[in-house]
Amino acid sequence: MEPLFGIVLGLILAVASAAHDGCTCATNKWAECAQDGPGNCTCRLAGSDHPVDCSTLTSKCLLMKAEMTPLKEKRLWRPPQAVSDSDGVYKPDCEDGGAFKARQCNQSSSCWCVNSAGVRRTEKGGRGLSCSELVRTRWIYIELTHQSSSSAFRGPDVAKALRQLFESRYKLRPKYIAAVKYDPPLIQMRLEQKEKPSWDVDIADVAYYFEKDVNNDSVFRSNGELRVSVNGDALAIEKLWIYYVDEKPPEFCMRQLAAGLAAVVTVVVLTAGIGIAVLLVLRWLRTRTYNKFECKEMREIKAPSVE
Repeated sequence: MEPLFGIVLGLILAVASAAHDGCTCATNKWAECAQDGPGNCTCRLAGSDHPVDCSTLTSKCLLMKAEMTPLKEKRLWRPPQAVSDSDGVYKPDCEDGGAFKARQCNQSSSCWCVNSAGVRRTEKGGRGLSCSELVRTRWIYIELTHQSSSSAFRGPDVAKALRQLFESRYKLRPKYIAAVKYDPPLIQMRLEQKEKPSWDVDIADVAYYFEKDVNNDSVFRSNGELRVSVNGDALAIEKLWIYYVDEKPPEFCMRQLAAGLAAVVTVVVLTAGIGIAVLLVLRWLRTRTYNKFECKEMREIKAPSVE
């Protein structure tokens, strides 16, 4: 009887272990999952305890928050005193639905306004900075280059491969891929999403997932390394740039322009002032020389001649 009991217990433990091992989030490696019932796997995001829908992409805001949260025995923690020269690395404040809050702040009481992609769109200010709304990012321009060792590709084939990649891997509907242009080795893509229905992924989240994939730091748990194939030949991505265009222009652009114009005006005024000063000095010197010469002639005329 005891051997039979042991066999049954072993099978139960094996099944439980297999069920536990299968309780993972395929679209988010930062999610912590647990089996809370037969066939029911619940996943929550580290750092916010936010439920994660593993059938689609997680919002960029929640991903960034999870990245900046230490995981026990899973990764090294960045010390609080560490600094970075990139505005893209910070622990964001997120709405309950996962969207960025319009105002973001760091531990040094420095605040700024962001767009729906979490990208800074104002100058940094103090805690009193007010951000009235979260401005939506409507267009995203992606530029990438492939390695020169890659084979020569036809433009339509490259566009087809990238469209299929974004549709299958990132769940982005084809209508949001506005254009793909290929000028070897440069590839340009334009994602356009004026409005986002609740059932669609956000182009900002898609761009973030893609950026992490290209940088060999994929958010996916099970999709593995990013591989792009054009007619069976590998497309080796070498460099990547992402640009965001909002519904409203960034507010710091005009300030920078005003500062630039002020600098130009200052230079022009100083140059003109120095030029005028030089001309006045030269005129004074010329007048002084002329007066000396005139006085000398007058003295020579008035002096009595010696016979």
